[in-house]
Amino acid sequence: VQLQASGGGLVQAGGSLRLSCAAPPRTFNSRMGWFRRAPGKEREFVAALSWRSGVTYYADSVKGRFRISRDGGKNELYLQMNSLEPEDAATYYCAGDPKTLGYNPSSTYYSKSANYDYWGQGTQVTVSS
Repeated sequence: VQLQASGGGLVQAGGSLRLSCAAPPRTFNSRMGWFRRAPGKEREFVAALSWRSGVTYYADSVKGRFRISRDGGKNELYLQMNSLEPEDAATYYCAGDPKTLGYNPSSTYYSKSANYDYWGQGTQVTVSS
């Protein structure tokens, strides 16, 4: 399953962007998240949520500035990014973990990219200082 992310672009520091991602069908028991990769750096966790409960998790670097949400009716995942900093510039990827787990996973689980089976092609976010 290929996820489709959109909404990236060029923004000045302090500005905002909203990323969108079309989620795959049958997402009820899934987890979805956003990761990013800056040039020369490793891919890193940004935010994730439980599709069913809506519980959210964030990387410390984006807490209070970014908000992850979903629209079950539209089957879409969003990442509202406010107060953008040059350090937020990266290619942002949405990811989906469709596995039905027999337990409520920890925040650590959500932050591990290896736990996600579906990935989008990435959308570029550029922040000018």
